[in-house]
Amino acid sequence: MSKKPDGMPTKKSHTARRLLGYVMRGYKFRFFLVLVCILVSAIATVAGSMFLEPLVDDYIVPLVSMANPDFSGLLTALIQLGVLYLVGLICSFLFNRIMVTISQGVQKQIRDELFSHMQSLPIKYFDTHAHGDVMSVYTNDVDTLRQMFSQSIPQMFNSLVMIIVVFVGMLMRNVVLTGVVILCVLCMLVVTRYVAGRSAKHFIRQQVKLGDLNGYIEEMVNGQKVVKVFCHEEKAQEGFDKVNEALFESADKANKYANILMPIMINIGNIQYVIVAVVGGVLALNGLGGGITLGTIASFLQLSKSFTNPISQISQQLNSVIMALAGAQRIFALMDEAPEEDHGTVTLVNAAYDKQGNLTECDHHSSLWAWKVPQPDGSVSYVKLAGDVRFFDVDFAYTPEKTILHDISLFAKPGQKLAFVGATGAGKTTITNLINRFYDIADGKIQYDGISINDICKRDLRRSLGIVLQDTNLFTGTVRENIRYGNLEATDEEVEAAAVLANADDFIRRLPQGYDTMLTGNGANLSQGQRQLIAIARCAVADPPVMILDEATSSIDTRTEAIVQRGMDSLMCGRTVFVIAHRLSTVRNSDAIMVLDHGRIVERGSHDDLIAQGGIYYQLYTGAFELE
Repeated sequence: MSKKPDGMPTKKSHTARRLLGYVMRGYKFRFFLVLVCILVSAIATVAGSMFLEPLVDDYIVPLVSMANPDFSGLLTALIQLGVLYLVGLICSFLFNRIMVTISQGVQKQIRDELFSHMQSLPIKYFDTHAHGDVMSVYTNDVDTLRQMFSQSIPQMFNSLVMIIVVFVGMLMRNVVLTGVVILCVLCMLVVTRYVAGRSAKHFIRQQVKLGDLNGYIEEMVNGQKVVKVFCHEEKAQEGFDKVNEALFESADKANKYANILMPIMINIGNIQYVIVAVVGGVLALNGLGGGITLGTIASFLQLSKSFTNPISQISQQLNSVIMALAGAQRIFALMDEAPEEDHGTVTLVNAAYDKQGNLTECDHHSSLWAWKVPQPDGSVSYVKLAGDVRFFDVDFAYTPEKTILHDISLFAKPGQKLAFVGATGAGKTTITNLINRFYDIADGKIQYDGISINDICKRDLRRSLGIVLQDTNLFTGTVRENIRYGNLEATDEEVEAAAVLANADDFIRRLPQGYDTMLTGNGANLSQGQRQLIAIARCAVADPPVMILDEATSSIDTRTEAIVQRGMDSLMCGRTVFVIAHRLSTVRNSDAIMVLDHGRIVERGSHDDLIAQGGIYYQLYTGAFELE
């Protein structure tokens, strides 16, 4: 195994071992059976080639000089030869068939692990990686493994075994002719090393550029309306041409070397075939080389071809292996991304009051929830889930060199509605991302019902929160299934009640199949406002004590906004609500309004208080100053 200067295994060898681990994990017996079939197939092929010598010398040549030739012996010999090749054919069929099963199984394992691990990654990963590039890992990179396992690996194993067995067979036939073959093979190896070495780095670059291209296409498809609105088709085309050209250059260089390799190898093999025939003929005519006969030459020519063909096959499959290892490196890079850390021990449980009036956990569904808090002595206590959220001197930075939030302190008592207003980039959405721990704070603390959110399991923390985002995501499925996504255990009646609460029931019932109308393409058959109403209903069916509304009505027209607002008011009743809004008319009834500027709270108070102050909020509300 090759080593780096520091003694650590190379990246490629480590990647290859990890891939082999998938094979050994679930398909060890089948892989062993493949090796046995390959060995038997190689031995049968070599035995057939070696059988040519007695076939020619003992059967064909004597028949030429007979006056009344008897072909029965020749027929028996041909049957024996046919049986040998038949055994090799059956074994070849078996190991190729088994490798298809192994390759598909390994692909399934890797896709399962990829998707499972992806669910554990923090939001930060998806914010910093193009979605199309991530998709390329699932499609292009995983597919390169299929080709390697189903074709390249079995052919290379078969070729390697064939080389060893044939070499032994050639030595048994004639040492001199074996030396001639070895010299020709050395020439092949020099060419293979030269060409493969230059194509490998370009195949690796090709996989990276392919991911870049997929990422760009994904962005352009999602933003096609924006491209057309601003008439940037030519600009988009220029960007695509640039990325596509980079892929072309890397793929061109990779395949330029790869495609010339096989013709070179074939021609060297043909030259070798001629040299062996000439040298063998000279030795036979001059009585040299240990009694070479016509049968020996025929047998050796067949063996020499069986020796060089596997070398050509190995050199041809090296490119597929290199490309697969490049894809595997990208796959394992995603798998090795650090999962979202969660050291919380506080969990969310169904609760009820016992006869003494104490809060305790219950084993059935109830409308009462509580935080289950482990104590140092091993006991547990229960804190009612109320929705009391407090920030204490919170600082936050996406990157260490630039702080986004500074000394944020605020409190939202159960049932209160807090609104955040300010220019784009002021930190409004960032604050809400800290509540659900999409990101962790750099300094200060955040408490939820008197418990540090760092002590609460993220899964349980997020179960207690409902979020309606500006950008609505709907999934392929019915309207009912999309609403139920907020609570998978919700009944049809609860789903419809949530839709009524969000004022979505009326338009849903007017759809072709009502609640059973199929949505595809992120709800492309609905208007933006209708998609937002479904998202609000999805949040309503979850029935969380704390809600975050991030520009929830920004994509809805004024008339629809009035309808939605009534539903939102009903939905927010009795809940702690954080609202981010550009339309200040939607936050007038908030208990407190926070005005943010460059990551700091510069004003706070009710609508009337802030109007009376005549500060930034007053200027925003009266139109003297506009949000950017």
